[in-house]
Parts: sequence; C-alpha cells; structure tokens
Amino acid sequence: MLGDSLSAGYGLSTEQGWVALLERRMERQGLPHQIVNASISGETTAGGLTRLPALLKKHRPAVLVLELGANDGLRGIPLQVMRNNLDALIRLGRDSGSRVLLVGVRLPPNYGVAYTRGFQAVYKKAGANADVPLVPALLKDVGENLELMQSDGLHPTAAAQGRMLDTVWPTLEPLLAASAANGSPQ
Repeated sequence: MLGDSLSAGYGLSTEQGWVALLERRMERQGLPHQIVNASISGETTAGGLTRLPALLKKHRPAVLVLELGANDGLRGIPLQVMRNNLDALIRLGRDSGSRVLLVGVRLPPNYGVAYTRGFQAVYKKAGANADVPLVPALLKDVGENLELMQSDGLHPTAAAQGRMLDTVWPTLEPLLAASAANGSPQ
C-alpha cells in the first residue's frame, strides 16, 4: 500500500484505519497476503515516485495499491505532472511484477469545476491507459457526510474506515485472489 494520510490513518490509531481492517478481512477470508502499509501523511505522487523503487525491491509485492494524488490536488500541482507521476508509479509497479490497483480521491468543490473535473479525469486516464483497475473515489459516501469526517473536513473518522474498505474491496479482492492462485502472496 503506497498512499497518503487517507491510507496512513491520520488521526486514528493504527488498528482503526481501513488498511488494518483490510488485513483482518484478508485473514478471515484465508488470503495469505501480508500488508506493508508504506503510506505517509502528506505524501504526493512525486514523493511516492521517489520512494517506490526501494519499496518494490525490498518487499516484492504481488499486488501494489496506489492511493496518491490528494495532496497533489490540495497543493494545486499541475494535473499533467500528477498524471505523469501516476503513469510512472504504475509502470514501476508493473515492471516489478506487481498487479496494480489505482485508488483515486475527489477534491472539495472549492477548487473550481475545471480543476476538480480534470483531477478526476487524471485517475481515469492513468488507469485506462495502463489497463489497471481503478477505484475512482476512496471516500465515496464518506466525504460528503460530516459525521464521518474529522474536524478538519479532510480526514475520515474511525467510523468511516469500514466504508472505505468496502469501496476498495470489490476491485482489490480479485487481484489478491489471482496472486494467491499464482502462488505469490506478498
């Protein structure tokens, strides 16, 4: 898992985050994978691109989940820069032999219609171009519900983490099952 604060569980204890919930779900379902959560609060696609080669070499993941871009958007990084970084992250993951899942986020509407639409399109284009599965919005049915968001309005509460997992699971589970069937359960 290479992500930002949304996957690092900002403001939560480690066991409350959706990635920890994912690990418990995989155990219950008998999937042999081990999760390495290399998510860091504040991470951008550029930061992830800097760290990914060493992580791939060290951990050799069968499945790589990329959940980056929120901080790019919040900082107003040019969309083409973000797209180039996502393309490179996907390529590195694939070249290492990993199955890649791209997980997107949505920006708050105050960034303007053009930028927010363009931001969403970056994920769609990167996923389609590389033919990797995409979860378009990690915070689907969460971000608009103030009761499920921390006081900063950006980070989900512990109560939202199960919903986040349920959003990712239908797209991630087939990748995990395929890698387990091939005998590569990292």
